[in-house]
Amino acid sequence: MKIPRAQRGRKWGVALAVATMIGGLTAATQNPAIAATPPLQSIVPVPVSVQAAAGVTFPLVASTKIYTEAGSAPAKEVGDYLAAILRKSTGFALPVADAPATPAADGITLLLNGAPANVGQQGYQLVSTATTVVVRAITADGLFGGVQTLRQLLPGKIESATVQTGPWAIPGATILDYPRFAYRGAMLDVARHFHPVASVKRYIDQLAQYKINNLHLHLADDQGWRIQIDSWPRLATYGGSTQVGGGAGGYYTKAQYSDIVAYAASRHITIIPEIDMPGHTNAAQASYAELNCNGVAPPLRTDIEVGYSSLCISKDITYQFVSDVIREISALTPGPYFHIGGDEAAATPPADYLTFINKILPIVAANGKQATGWHDIAKATLPANATPQFWGTTTSDSGVSNAVSRGSKVILSPANKAYLDMKYNASSPIGLSWAGYIEVQDAYNWNPGAYLSGVGESAVRGVESPLWTETVKNSADIEYLAFPRLSAHAELGWSPWSTHDWNTFKVRLGAQAPRWKAQAINFYASGQVPWDNGGVPGTCTQPAWNASSIYTGGNVVSHNGHKWTAKWWTQGEEPGTTGEWGVWRDDGSC
Repeated sequence: MKIPRAQRGRKWGVALAVATMIGGLTAATQNPAIAATPPLQSIVPVPVSVQAAAGVTFPLVASTKIYTEAGSAPAKEVGDYLAAILRKSTGFALPVADAPATPAADGITLLLNGAPANVGQQGYQLVSTATTVVVRAITADGLFGGVQTLRQLLPGKIESATVQTGPWAIPGATILDYPRFAYRGAMLDVARHFHPVASVKRYIDQLAQYKINNLHLHLADDQGWRIQIDSWPRLATYGGSTQVGGGAGGYYTKAQYSDIVAYAASRHITIIPEIDMPGHTNAAQASYAELNCNGVAPPLRTDIEVGYSSLCISKDITYQFVSDVIREISALTPGPYFHIGGDEAAATPPADYLTFINKILPIVAANGKQATGWHDIAKATLPANATPQFWGTTTSDSGVSNAVSRGSKVILSPANKAYLDMKYNASSPIGLSWAGYIEVQDAYNWNPGAYLSGVGESAVRGVESPLWTETVKNSADIEYLAFPRLSAHAELGWSPWSTHDWNTFKVRLGAQAPRWKAQAINFYASGQVPWDNGGVPGTCTQPAWNASSIYTGGNVVSHNGHKWTAKWWTQGEEPGTTGEWGVWRDDGSC
């Protein structure tokens, strides 16, 4: 709860001031919302430049239209996407039409001309006035990114699936924005627990909101094989028949996988398929005995152990298998990358591991793809276009730095910073903790451009947030672990390092809460973040404070079995600087 403005800046050293503050509230008005952060100060990821036009707003009303670059199908697709979102919550028709030569005074205009050159291939310029909103970009990717920012300039309830009451006002501003890194990714493990097409699409929509442009799908592991391969059909039908804990598992047909790829493309996200090898292959080895050196198929596994499986490096059939799998999946995947895994291959002797990697890299290239793999693959001599993905918990790796010296770029996913499956704290109901606990501030406070020794900013392709699913069974579990940390990683990948500041980020992050609630996202309400409840006063079941209640000295009041503490909530600062006095109950409510 916030303290009235007239009382801010006073240093309260006695309990009476706190008691008076609480005593003046009724049970119905205790715990009012943290005031909604002004839209231009609540964008995630934070833009490169925002210039506000004081006192200016553009009203989104029933007669508003959406205009797109005349004759441009990609621009129209972005316009249709925006209209579909806004129609649900506003109830407005929002027709999409070709833009006139001069931006019309009754609409939102999306143009592929006139953008400043420095927005590059993924950036945009957004200018909102009292009569128009114009987003300009060089590419449709840039327009799509601008639309994500535009969504955040409207109240969070704009994301609702049902009609809400307005008014809908877009603040006047000029925003110039472009990404720090071209690659901003997330990884979803569908092998440990299978996640159906609808769940993957839901996650894609959530990723797109924060300008994430790559989704890495971990399609096979010891516990399950999740994609149809025509030349090796038992991989899916048998290898995909179970999952961690012994559930029914599942797999994507080629048509379903293609549907995911197309849906992601409509959200300007590239799918990167991963087949982990030579380890993490028990599901494949259980499906085909010939992939084992002893010719005996092991049983399917539903535990979460790692490091025990390996393809047979000396057999020719192994490379026929690898070639067929890469060929069939590559044919369905238009993106430039194929992820070969390569991690935790403890059951593969080091010399055999190098032999295997050196044999499959040309297979990837022959199918028109660039190889990506967990940073273990950097033990081999990689071509310059291969990308090691660092997942370690240290800040140096000789293999990675050697690969960089030969021209490779690196994707940063340090497990103790970027792994979304790590628990927030000891009380987290799902997740693992082998890399440590990762609270929101931990996820945010690291610099990808200066994290690994020998890997400077120019050698970083981007940041990726992996979500392994040993404990993750459904979309609610995905969301709990991903949000809010995914948004922190998105800002690391997009925003200039000069803007990096936890104290301002946590307030902008807190402003996302009404949006997530409107979308029914099951986010973790971290106590590190001042969450905005949309400006609606909360309710409190405790009776009103009264003069006969017991209270303690200092800035703490006790009443009816609970304690209320007054503190400076934004930055821990002294009164007179940026921040506000607030009062919190010991359980975080009221």
